[in-house]
Amino acid sequence: MILGTAGHIDHGKTTLVRALTGVDTDRLPEEKKRGITIELGFAPLELPGVGTLGVVDVPGHEAFVRTMLAGATGVDLALLVIAADEGVMPQTREHLAILSLLAVRGGVVALTKCDLVEDEWLALVTDDVRTAVEGSPLADAPIVPVSATTGAGLDALRDAIAAAARQMPARDPDDLFRMPIDRSFSVKGTGTVVTGTVWSGSLASDATVRILPSGRVARVRGVQSHG
Repeated sequence: MILGTAGHIDHGKTTLVRALTGVDTDRLPEEKKRGITIELGFAPLELPGVGTLGVVDVPGHEAFVRTMLAGATGVDLALLVIAADEGVMPQTREHLAILSLLAVRGGVVALTKCDLVEDEWLALVTDDVRTAVEGSPLADAPIVPVSATTGAGLDALRDAIAAAARQMPARDPDDLFRMPIDRSFSVKGTGTVVTGTVWSGSLASDATVRILPSGRVARVRGVQSHG
């Protein structure tokens, strides 16, 4: 099952993913230098009673909305991240529209940086968020205040994500295997490596796959999941 982040730039998506999983999904030097997510990031999230969810961390900057769209395609659940000190922003609404367009089936809203605001302001932002998600796949989603800095609310957020995951129907492993390719590169001694998010089906080593639109046939030498 795939959990995809969504939300405005600098609202704490990557920091929250790191707090939940222990994985820093910003790998590129440019991402470290600028302090923003540019490419898709991936991490495993272990949830008791549920198993391992694959987390896709997407960019929040408006210039990288195409990358966000690629990352959100095929996710089962959304983790909409909204900073409590800023509230709903332009990319919040844009990402919500994308989640609706892709018919994402549910998810959770995380109000980050809750340690920076007073309770009265947090209540106002929560009301604003509830209005913003009306008519979207997150209309009935729980809104969980959290702080990745202090750790407040992280356990409640994990519980909310686990509850949402339990409501999702399991994917059929016997369905046709489909995986849009995010990246392709060569590793010396290994060969061509491709990464992506599995839409349907399952795959094992030594299987034969067809690459579209070229129609080229290839053999799978190995499979890695959740990094």
